[in-house]
Amino acid sequence: MLENKNETRILITLCARGGSKGIPGKNIKPINNIPLIAYSISAAQKFGHSKNVKIALSTDSNEIKSVAASFGLQTTYNRPAEYSRDETGKIETIKHLLDHEEKIAGVKFDIILDLDVTSPFRNTEDLEQAFHKIISDEKSLNLFSVSKAHRNPYFNMVEQKENGYFDLIKKGVFKTRQSAPPVYDLNASFYFYKRKFFELDCKTAITDASMIYVMPHMCFDLDHPVDFEFMEFLLKNNKLDFEL
Repeated sequence: MLENKNETRILITLCARGGSKGIPGKNIKPINNIPLIAYSISAAQKFGHSKNVKIALSTDSNEIKSVAASFGLQTTYNRPAEYSRDETGKIETIKHLLDHEEKIAGVKFDIILDLDVTSPFRNTEDLEQAFHKIISDEKSLNLFSVSKAHRNPYFNMVEQKENGYFDLIKKGVFKTRQSAPPVYDLNASFYFYKRKFFELDCKTAITDASMIYVMPHMCFDLDHPVDFEFMEFLLKNNKLDFEL
């Protein structure tokens, strides 16, 4: 943990709010007999091994703190109420935690890696490849994980126009989805940010200098109770198409 201040300093953030309307208590709900947050703690620990890393937790829940501590992630940080509302953005939550951790460490972090607790299907290889990709591009501000989209706005996605009728979202004449320009779904699994991203006060993860890492395996976010059941089925029955 920040043993060598001359190396790239990485802050890994896990943001886990106590309240959840879609899946109550989802951040610590057991999935395949392991609390959901533990998968991201493990991913952070594995990626951070032999690196100049600090792992930090942002939560407003003492119960989540306790569960995280039992898996090796302890914190004295308390997420303020203004960063725990439904309308609070993830980036401003990360920024507040970043400021807190920099004051404690007495240094500025070079890279911030946010691991989304509710999208745990990523492994060390994913994180390593994405990390090397972003640090190899000097002009980039951030990088986020994506999956190949099943729908394509050039081919089979429509929206309502001003005249009340519907048309393709993106203009183009393509006979097959495969011939249309490739598009991707944000799977919310992880986000790398250079510190400059926060210095520029970016409001969203989409910038003029954003990069992507295309997941070579299944990855999805937990938005609905059925997503949780499906993820647990995959884990319990060894149905993943990669090594977690």
